Amino acid sequence: MKNPTPKLMTGILVLQGLLLASQWLGQPSIASARAENSLPNPSERQMQMVDELKQLNAKVDKLTSMLAGGEVTVKVAKEEK
Repeated sequence: MKNPTPKLMTGILVLQGLLLASQWLGQPSIASARAENSLPNPSERQMQMVDELKQLNAKVDKLTSMLAGGEVTVKVAKEEK
């Protein structure tokens, strides 16, 4: 029975050599390039959140004033059976 160890070790060395060569060539991986482009500017994101919260507060204030003034009418429709 033959020993497959030398062939296996040769294959591993070739793969490691390819890995080192790809790292030395300096080509960025797809995952790192995609991650850099997908990160939004944190300050812009926070300013957008603040603007949306201001709009939400304005809507809630309008609903609160309508409820407090008694200007809300509820109509219930009968279900057909």
